[in-house]
Amino acid sequence: MRKLLIIIALACGHQVALANDIEEIRVTVHPLSEEGIAQSSTVVSGEELAREVQGSLGETLSNEAGISSASFGTAVGRPVIHGLGGARVKTTEDKIDSLDVSVISGDHAVTIEPFIADQVTVLKGASTLLFGSNAIGGVVDVETGRIPNQIPEKAIGGRLELRGIDNGDATVAAVRLDGSLSENIAWHLDAFSRDADDYDIPGFVESAAQRAAEEEEEHEEEEHEEEEHEEEEEERDILEGSRSSSDGGAFGLSFVGDRGFAGFSVSTLNREYGLVGGHGHEEGHDEDEEHEGEEHEEEEHEEEEEGVGMIDMEQTRFDFEAQVNNPFAGFEYINFRLGINDYEHQEIEGSGEVGTFFDNDAWEGRVELRHEPIGGFDGVFGLQLNNREFSALGEEAFVIPVESDSVGVFWVGEKSFDNFDLETGVRLEEVDHSPIDGSLPDRDFTSFSASLGMVRNVSEDFAISGLLDITSRTPSIEELYSNGPHLATNAFEIGDPNLDEESAVALSFTSNYRTELINLNATLYFMTFDDYIFQAATGEEEDELPVFVWEQGDAEFTGLDASADVHLGTLAGGDVDMSVRFDIVNARLDGPVREDLPRIPADTLALGLSWKNLLWHARVNYKRVSAQNDVAEFELPTEEYDDLSVFLNRKIEVGNSELDLFFHGRNLTDDEQRNHASIVKDFAPAPGRRLEVGLRMKF
Repeated sequence: MRKLLIIIALACGHQVALANDIEEIRVTVHPLSEEGIAQSSTVVSGEELAREVQGSLGETLSNEAGISSASFGTAVGRPVIHGLGGARVKTTEDKIDSLDVSVISGDHAVTIEPFIADQVTVLKGASTLLFGSNAIGGVVDVETGRIPNQIPEKAIGGRLELRGIDNGDATVAAVRLDGSLSENIAWHLDAFSRDADDYDIPGFVESAAQRAAEEEEEHEEEEHEEEEHEEEEEERDILEGSRSSSDGGAFGLSFVGDRGFAGFSVSTLNREYGLVGGHGHEEGHDEDEEHEGEEHEEEEHEEEEEGVGMIDMEQTRFDFEAQVNNPFAGFEYINFRLGINDYEHQEIEGSGEVGTFFDNDAWEGRVELRHEPIGGFDGVFGLQLNNREFSALGEEAFVIPVESDSVGVFWVGEKSFDNFDLETGVRLEEVDHSPIDGSLPDRDFTSFSASLGMVRNVSEDFAISGLLDITSRTPSIEELYSNGPHLATNAFEIGDPNLDEESAVALSFTSNYRTELINLNATLYFMTFDDYIFQAATGEEEDELPVFVWEQGDAEFTGLDASADVHLGTLAGGDVDMSVRFDIVNARLDGPVREDLPRIPADTLALGLSWKNLLWHARVNYKRVSAQNDVAEFELPTEEYDDLSVFLNRKIEVGNSELDLFFHGRNLTDDEQRNHASIVKDFAPAPGRRLEVGLRMKF
């Protein structure tokens, strides 16, 4: 399949977006985007976002080239960009960090609700200049509009959305209102609610590879243990613990004047979801209760297995933003943003007991100062500050409490020449991690990043760009200070407090061809790491859990992602368009033995065909995800799968409002789908066939 994808890339050459529906969309997360940026990026908004939005950011973006999801059921899914995920991809809400604990573990959700998004922007590749060392793999920014920066045209307007999904009896309701109190006061209000039961799956809960591995081990087990496992193998057709519920909302208010604006928002989020794949969660807890009698222990074990662990999460967040245009001579604007977050969640056993309590009090602030040309360079000076106090308490806490501080200063600039534009920038950042109990040593890091890029407009329709990044990332607290059983992910995790920074040199080339009939894009990238930090399986067990240790080694990532949208013509009064998307990534340790890295997404090819007129929109998508056999030691391969989806939308004018009635069928072939980037891929497949109906109103 890889050869086929390369041939398609060379044949079509370049990027994406419906050719008959082209509109200029600014990459708002980057302050120089009006001039065009060398970095590969993806913007999802409007009708495309409304069609693709799902319960997590990862799933919402999973059909975009070069992006996949580190899923943990349908409630959790961090984006993976060019094979890099976890702490290397920063998720932001209106350019401020999500300030949650999603980077600590694959079972922790990103606290950004996709259903309230106006636009989702993805910067693919190192974005450390603007956002810090945690963005060495990229940035996913969700623009919410919760702090208005202009007065709406209408005194009140908004949108309403309702959805129902048969698989898991899921429901979604979301509403957004924007309006003004006067010519200078704008306000915003949103609310949402999602609820779903356990979803159906097309086959066994455990993958074929996992069942085969367990069957091989059974030859060495006692007879009663073998019989017990055979009962577990029969679990199929429904993924226990995949239920979830979520609700929240926000209120924002701004003063908008001739020279800028100032405003705030306050938002809340409550979420509960099951710990899929964590069947060892109950077993480990029982086995530690040695003071119980054997008979009582067996009875309690059976009782606890009737339930599945849950995460109960709460968050309150405050955001502030202000901008002054032409603040003083030589500067176009100064923008200030601040986010303050109060986050906590409980990991609850199947018995109802709280196993671990996570608390995360965090804030992040940033100032951007746009200057007029200096030496021919337009640019932005910036300052970014971050603080968080993290703690995990309880019998199953696997990371010690840590306070982290960071401060970064940066400059990015752009200069135009006759035949090309030049981009460059630098950043200096200091990060301090301080264990609160003093049980392990503090770690202080100083990192430096720089980039140099070029954008050349070969013609009015065709542009090429190249970008060189020299960057570094400081170890995260879970990489440094983990040491204990993490039953939600069925692992015993061991960090290394002596880890060094990882550094990388990244080189990417992007080409874009864009007309009214065709939109093509391709990005070829190469990234080499010194002291790459990764989690390796050892093959050993501790507390009856497989042991994973954080290690370092040199590594290389190479890949290609491309997309094309082509207008084929008209049929029955509607426009017919075709889309192609695919991506390839290889990631290996660069040593005497070139070992594959764990959880690297498989090659993907997607084809789409749509028909659209003023009232109707029909679309068929087919996606082929290849088998992933390039696996790390002790990692199981993942089988290939197909995904067929159908979308149908009918627009209806209701007075001054616009009503959309839509149907979306997903995984219509009812294929077993396992995402190789998921830490629970062998214990938690994606949902089977899903039929979704809904309505969306704009007024």
